[in-house]
Amino acid sequence: MNKLNGNLIARAESAYDYQLLIKNLLFNPLAENPEQEIVYRGQLRFTYTEFKKRVCRLANALSRIGVKAGDTVAVMDYDSHRYLECFFAVPMLGAVLHTINTKLSPEQIFYTIEHAEDDILLVNSDYLPILEPMRARIDVLQKLILIKEHDNTDTPHGSFIGEYEDLLAKENDNYDFPDFNENTRATTFYTTGTTGLPKGVYFSHRQLVLHTMSALSAFCSPAVQGRIHRDDVYMPMTPMFHVHAWGIPYMATCMGIKQVYPGRYIPENLLELITKEKVSFSHCVPTILHMLFKHPHAAQVDFNGWRIVIGGAALPKALCLDALRRGIDIYTGYGLSETCPILSLAQLKPEMLGLSLEEQVEHRCKTGVTLPLVDVRIMDEDMNELPRDGESAGEIVVRAPWLTQGYLKDNVNSEKLWQGGFMHTGDVAYRDAQGYIKITDRSKDVIKVGGEWVSSLELEDTIARHNAVSEVAVISQPDEKWGERPLALVVLKAEFVGKVTEKDILHFTHGYLDKGILGKQVVLLKLRFVDALLRTSVGKLNKLAMRKLYSGSDTGKPLTANIEMVEDSGRNTLSCKPMIEENSQTGALEK
Repeated sequence: MNKLNGNLIARAESAYDYQLLIKNLLFNPLAENPEQEIVYRGQLRFTYTEFKKRVCRLANALSRIGVKAGDTVAVMDYDSHRYLECFFAVPMLGAVLHTINTKLSPEQIFYTIEHAEDDILLVNSDYLPILEPMRARIDVLQKLILIKEHDNTDTPHGSFIGEYEDLLAKENDNYDFPDFNENTRATTFYTTGTTGLPKGVYFSHRQLVLHTMSALSAFCSPAVQGRIHRDDVYMPMTPMFHVHAWGIPYMATCMGIKQVYPGRYIPENLLELITKEKVSFSHCVPTILHMLFKHPHAAQVDFNGWRIVIGGAALPKALCLDALRRGIDIYTGYGLSETCPILSLAQLKPEMLGLSLEEQVEHRCKTGVTLPLVDVRIMDEDMNELPRDGESAGEIVVRAPWLTQGYLKDNVNSEKLWQGGFMHTGDVAYRDAQGYIKITDRSKDVIKVGGEWVSSLELEDTIARHNAVSEVAVISQPDEKWGERPLALVVLKAEFVGKVTEKDILHFTHGYLDKGILGKQVVLLKLRFVDALLRTSVGKLNKLAMRKLYSGSDTGKPLTANIEMVEDSGRNTLSCKPMIEENSQTGALEK
């Protein structure tokens, strides 16, 4: 019998103390939809019943080679059924799953392996060229397991104890997963960006289960728009190493819906899977959707009814409108690596569904309304909450039960992150009377012209409306008179190269000053055409790197062609390598 706030709570001695553990997310799908499919690349498919057996086989294999509670198991793989099995088997053993960002540089990968003190590494054969040069330097790894992506791959000698499928084939398909404290650490992931070393964020079983339940309640709440339901077919287009693919694989598994894992992000393969598997729910950064729409095969794909959540970067209004015209139910989701990550969704209220597509865009591109259990506030520099008037902008600070409690082995940055008892996002936003949040910029990306703040996001959104513009990033440049002035870096659509001038785009943009949409500072905008924008490994614009590259240049041309790419604080950002790359042999665009 316990006493709480003066009230006595009676509990039978034999009553079960239910812990919020990841293993409990499997109860419903196995009971209610055991024959539902999980698909890999359209080539391999099996049921939820078989999935549970594979999770048990993996647990037995890991236990046999010595993995115990508290150990750290790292994974380097594509978005696959194997990764999903690790999402469950590793933390269900009481071990910690470290999802390695395979798009980091080898030195950064080496750092995260050492810093996380990984005991065992499961590595896809395609990543062996990255791993091999650092193996002799890694002190913490005891054993490695090979994941064969191709049948003709030999298992290397040395620390490799076997191949993933071979090990599973030898094991029993039953495992009695233990109960333990729900606050046990389940996962570790390293945020990255452009300043300093990657920072480790970590999440417990309790946090992951609460995030799953709260996000599901938000996704499932609308009657029609933006919802996920049991008849959906889910395919992630966000890497599973990045905050558990936004936690949505846990949600999809809990619901028992059909799941499709694409492996490499090759546009024609993604488009084929969308068509053949009837994919109805996905999520990605804007860059990937932009790449899909540009692909020649996209013209033959019926996107009607596809629901997609955009995160990691602002959803451009032009891209949103393009998607809506293709029949896609598109909207924004918001979160950070540190927040597990989803905090808000820009789902429409019922009365907004009757608006024109152009009017809906204004709401779908906002940061959205918060999930249940999320306490978001817009604060000024003195931590005073600002009014919900749709104008007063300040920093987003947040409390929720699933936020990381700090950075792994980094007390200094952990205290900065949680200064004043709220997690600081570094995002500048306002909130309107309906509860919708709208990010106007990152605090480090806001441009101060003559003492007045200019939103780079608003400028980007306006410039992107020109039909010749493929992509745009607006950054600040030092200016002796104004302190700073905005520089727009524009990538033209191929068919407009040589036909549209920089002055044409500037004239178009200045027209929005006359319409009262942009402030007078737009007349100071400089604009340059570039072949490509610097991006992080999940496709987000790397503005810090671009500012450094173009800093001090009156012409807007790079000061140097070779700039060292370092890290950022990790608010949904990663390294400078693109998420989709051109394969030099096949010409395909790959992850």
